[in-house]
Amino acid sequence: MAFPINSTLLDALVLAIVKKEDTYGYRITQDIRSAIDISESTLYPVLRRLQKDDCLETYDKEYMGRNRRYYKVTSKGENTLNFYIGEWTVHKNKIDSILNTGV
Repeated sequence: MAFPINSTLLDALVLAIVKKEDTYGYRITQDIRSAIDISESTLYPVLRRLQKDDCLETYDKEYMGRNRRYYKVTSKGENTLNFYIGEWTVHKNKIDSILNTGV
């Protein structure tokens, strides 16, 4: 992608994915990769930061004899996501109004 993804947008993407259903890190990476190129090594610091900021909480669940860490959005995370969605909509509309004037 020609446009860089900043940490706030990455936070919003992670929160949106986890809000749909509790899920684990590798799955979150795969879901985000459908839109942008991201590595697991980039994602895990984002997950830790969102957890530290009380936007995500974790729990472990057994999967094929091993524990898998699942992430769940907290109420603060939902509020943060709603804020990000509102900000994204305003930002997107402003950019679209410029880019689409020549179309």
